[in-house]
Amino acid sequence: MAVPVVPGSGVALRRVLAHFPQELSLAFAYGSGVFRQAGASAGHSENNMLDFVFAVDDSVTWHMMNLLKNRSHYSFLKVFGPKQISNIQSYGAGIYYNTLVPCNGRMIKYGVISTDALIDDLFHWKTLYVAGRLQKPVKILTQNENGRLQAALVSNLKSAVTAAFLMLPESFSEEDLYMQIAGLSYSGDFRMIIGEDKSKVQNIVKPSVPHFQKLYSNILQDCPQVVYKHHLGRLEIDKSPEGQFTQLMALPRTLQQKITSLVDPPGKNRDVEEILMQVAHDPDCGFVVHQGISGIVRSSSLVQSAKTILTADGGFCRAKEFGKGKRRKTVFMSEFRACES
Repeated sequence: MAVPVVPGSGVALRRVLAHFPQELSLAFAYGSGVFRQAGASAGHSENNMLDFVFAVDDSVTWHMMNLLKNRSHYSFLKVFGPKQISNIQSYGAGIYYNTLVPCNGRMIKYGVISTDALIDDLFHWKTLYVAGRLQKPVKILTQNENGRLQAALVSNLKSAVTAAFLMLPESFSEEDLYMQIAGLSYSGDFRMIIGEDKSKVQNIVKPSVPHFQKLYSNILQDCPQVVYKHHLGRLEIDKSPEGQFTQLMALPRTLQQKITSLVDPPGKNRDVEEILMQVAHDPDCGFVVHQGISGIVRSSSLVQSAKTILTADGGFCRAKEFGKGKRRKTVFMSEFRACES
């Protein structure tokens, strides 16, 4: 089966990347402008906004260079300089977005995150914001030889599989798994209530199953707790309390903390292993894991969206110039949803 990537997107994406300072540890593109999605916009991928994330080792220096090259991309915050922009970047999910930027005949938005903050999110799911994006197919444009970053990227994928296993039944399809994984970073996100297409996860997964297979097939084949029937597209996992305890102990640190705070009464201060063993024996284990993930996503998405008030005024001005009517409404909503995962 052919990989469902928008024709010619690789060249177009790298042409965009050339407009920015090149001191990047990781740069990737994502979303419906890169990967075809089902639903209302399926036939118009070439007109959709292009979405990027740039990881940088030194945020202050990178913003300083980008202000020299692309000052118009920033909101009024540009008058305070790169240090203040980097300080604001550190709040919420640790990412700073410039949105509705015209570039090479397309509208783009790009987020800047420090390499250290990205690695922390990938390993520990501190916010599950950029880590959640990287659990779905992306187009890697550049990546340096940072061994810790590479290990974190792999760890994030393994954690996504583990969390999904805990919320799935004993036997399920490969597509069921990818739907569960793709939905992790939407759990608890208030934007799914007020703005997003309720079929978004399905629209992401169905046209991109080959991409998900490329991301996860080696992990599934090497996992001792799953029987992966690749030729049938089916999986079977160990749902015994012992199996679930092993999976719970392998979850990222922040999620374990969220789960223990949900289960352990205040003041009792039991050992984490003891609490996770209790959860492993609970028939509602999957629901508890889902609640923990929702707690992480809810707080980070709220703070990140609040940051849009400060970072997006330049984009709102560009939206007025970009279009009217329905198209103008579309770009306005994209501005509000700044990091559409």
